[in-house]
Amino acid sequence: MSPSSAPEPAGRAPAIGLKSSEFRKGREASWRDLEALIARIEKRGIKSLAADELERLPLLYRTALSSLSVARSIALDRNLLLYLENLAFRAFLAVYGPRLGVLEGARAFLLHDFPAAVRLARWHLLIAVLASLVGGIAGYVLTSADEAWFSSLVPGGLAGGRGPASTRESLLKNEIFAPWPGVAPSFALMASFLFSHNTLVGITTFALGFAAGVPTLLLLAYQGLILGAFVALHANRGLTVEILGWLSIHGVTELTAIMLCGAAGLVLAEKALFPGRYGRVESLALHGRIAAQVALGAVALFFVAGILEGGFRQLVQSTEWRLIVGGITGALWLAYFLFAGRSARR
Repeated sequence: MSPSSAPEPAGRAPAIGLKSSEFRKGREASWRDLEALIARIEKRGIKSLAADELERLPLLYRTALSSLSVARSIALDRNLLLYLENLAFRAFLAVYGPRLGVLEGARAFLLHDFPAAVRLARWHLLIAVLASLVGGIAGYVLTSADEAWFSSLVPGGLAGGRGPASTRESLLKNEIFAPWPGVAPSFALMASFLFSHNTLVGITTFALGFAAGVPTLLLLAYQGLILGAFVALHANRGLTVEILGWLSIHGVTELTAIMLCGAAGLVLAEKALFPGRYGRVESLALHGRIAAQVALGAVALFFVAGILEGGFRQLVQSTEWRLIVGGITGALWLAYFLFAGRSARR
């Protein structure tokens, strides 16, 4: 008896052998049909398909999955396996993937999801504002009474050479009304640095919410201490209105973003400490989306604040106009968070 005709050992299923050409017969037409539909979806979107094509798409997808399952269980060439795996993956994205493009998704997020998430986290936002306000008042009172506190509260990198030894004239000339450095230093260097730094602070404030929210509140209070010390240093030299104008042109947006990151962290803290009828993991999964949307939107605000601070703050050399810009910016953000997306469907 030849080896090829020897019986299979007892207990082992007989091996199935099938050539790729035989396997393709009767199946390849459906693969090509599915591939053509996917190519149209990838190029022009799901709306490019007719009603009958939409009905056929899931059927062709399941057929391709069945072919892939069979191909993996029998001896076929590797190129065919790779083709079917790629086809199944592309079909999965076409059938179950997001229906919005990048621009449409960004538009939906900015016009509805972000402001709606902020409204849902309004009480957390109020707590974040109060924590920062307490820190700001403390920093102002301490520095007003003893300017040595300024050096203790404000890091050297943020102080920028300012301190108890600074005079009114130096603060006006070198800081508040310093000349505009030009387009490249303002937008390419300064704005980029400020965006990176502020985003790092904001994301840290958000992430610390997992630790029961206590580090988030402390970090918000510390940011308030720095701001209060800054204002007090200038107020002691009769520059209260000037420093508020200098800060308002970008600070309204920047502080709003920091408060939002704090609110997002407090959402995580609440759901971890008080999960309600769900477990902690389930509660975080349910409400983590809201916190993430608030934090992601805050990053967009940090970008706007970086442009305002790095590019336009020194370009506007009038305290009155700086206050006007800050007031208009604050009114626009308030209207955006109160009214944007209320009439849109979820």
